[in-house]
This record gives sequence, structure tokens and C-alpha cells, in this order.
Amino acid sequence: MTTSTEQAEKVAEKEALNKARAVEMEAEEKKLNEGRIGKGTRAFLGMTRGRNPQKIQYEAYDESQPDTLPKTLSEFMELTKVSDEPTIVSYLLDGFNSAAYTAASDPVAEFVEATWPEDVQKQFRIVVRNYSNATGVSIEDAVALIKPGIVKSQAK
Repeated sequence: MTTSTEQAEKVAEKEALNKARAVEMEAEEKKLNEGRIGKGTRAFLGMTRGRNPQKIQYEAYDESQPDTLPKTLSEFMELTKVSDEPTIVSYLLDGFNSAAYTAASDPVAEFVEATWPEDVQKQFRIVVRNYSNATGVSIEDAVALIKPGIVKSQAK
């Protein structure tokens, strides 16, 4: 039988290993992407899922670098060398479904008013999450404190 101290030590070891692996992989990604300039994909490293994860390398767009991203559908097709419509539609569906899931799974979404401008909606979500995390109150309690001010400011 494993004691709670032993379990905590195992968890700490695993977290330390994951942190070290992340630092190592980040350095390796930087090396892999040296010399890559302009628009296009970048090399990323990840781990397979499952019991015995293996390191993998794949190409993807780096959304943290807006200058490397295609701006139009034709530019995307040119950069990826994908030209058949069914494949492009499948990419669009994957992206749409992912965005829809992200929006629906947001615990603050039910409190956001659709009539608010997009930047106000975004700020409201951030403020509610930050306040809830900083004070340890529920999302509902944070909304109860913050939303009246936002509603009042939008009524102007």
C-alpha cells in the first residue's frame, strides 16, 4: 500500500519530469525553426497519448506569430499545397467545431450578453475568471458583482 507521502513524491517527480521535458522540447523546437521566416508552418514537438508516450514532431501554424499565418483561403491553399475542396471543407468543419466547443464549454458564456460588443464580451470573461480565481469565489458570485457595472456601461 502506498502512503500519501509516497504518492505526493511520485506526483512531484512526474511534474518535475514533465517540466524538464517541456523545457527541453521548447529548446529543440527553437532549433528546428531556426531559419524559418515568412508565412508558413513551423515545427512543433509533442507527445503521443497513452501509457508510454513517445515524442512526435509535426507541422502546424504558430498562432502566436500572426505574421506567419495565411490571411486568405487562396494563400492557405498555396502554403499547405492542399487544393481539393473536400479536404479544405473538412479543415473548416474541424475548426468550426473546435471553436463552437470552446465557446460552449466556457463557464462564463451563459452570463455574456450577445448584444455587447465583442471586445466587451472578451473583457467580461477575463475579468470574471480573474476575479473568481483571485478571490476563490464561484463564477456566479463573480458575475453577480461584475455584470451590473458592465450592463450599466453598455446602456449609455
